[in-house]
Amino acid sequence: MTAHNRIPLIDRCYLSFLDNEDSAAFIRQVSQHYLPATLQRLAGCGQRLSRRGAVLALGFLGDYSANAVLGRALHDTDRAVRVLAEHAIRDVWCRDGSEHQRQQLAILIRLNDGFQFEESLELASLLIQQAPRFAEAWNQRAIAHYRLGQFEAAANDCQQTIELNPYHFGSIVGMAHCYLEMGEGFAALECFRRAVDVNPGMEAVRGQIEFLERALDGI
Repeated sequence: MTAHNRIPLIDRCYLSFLDNEDSAAFIRQVSQHYLPATLQRLAGCGQRLSRRGAVLALGFLGDYSANAVLGRALHDTDRAVRVLAEHAIRDVWCRDGSEHQRQQLAILIRLNDGFQFEESLELASLLIQQAPRFAEAWNQRAIAHYRLGQFEAAANDCQQTIELNPYHFGSIVGMAHCYLEMGEGFAALECFRRAVDVNPGMEAVRGQIEFLERALDGI
C-alpha cells in the first residue's frame, strides 16, 4: 500500500477540490463512495482534513438531517471546519420538506431577494399552512414582515423558526433586530448573545453586543 492510498479518500477529495475547485468532480467522487450518514459521522469525529471534506460534502449533498451535525461543527476546533459549516448549514436549511415545498421556498427566497415582500408574505403563509414544521419558511416570512415594518410579527416568526431549528443563528439575529426596532434593547442583547453561543464565528454580532452593552450600561 502506498502512502497516497493510506490517506483517507475524503481527504484526497477535499485536497483535490482545493487544487482545482471542481465542485462537480468533488460531488461525483464523494457521492460514489460515501453515504450521507457516513459523511455526518466524519464531520463530527474524523481527523481535521476529513472533517473539512465531510462538512464541505454535506453542504453539497446533505439534507436537513445534517442540521445538528453542522450546527455542532460551528464550534469545531478547526477554523476551516467552522467556516465551511456556516456555509453548509445555510444550504441544508432549505432542504427540508417535500420537493414541491422546496420549490416553493426557492420562489419565496427570490421574492424576498427581489424586495417583493407583500407577495413573499402571501406565499410564505401558504407554505407554512402546508408545512408548519418547515423552519426556513417561517424565517423567510419573518424577513418579509420585518422589511414591511411589522416587527412584532417578524419577531414571532423568528421565535417559531428557532423553536423548530435551534441552530438557526440567522433567525436569532433577526429577532434581535426586531427587538431593537421595538425599543427593547435588553431583549435584543440577549438574542445577540444567544446567536454567538450558537455560532461563535459571527464577529459582526460580537461588535453589536459590545455596542449594546455600553449603551445599556447603567440603565
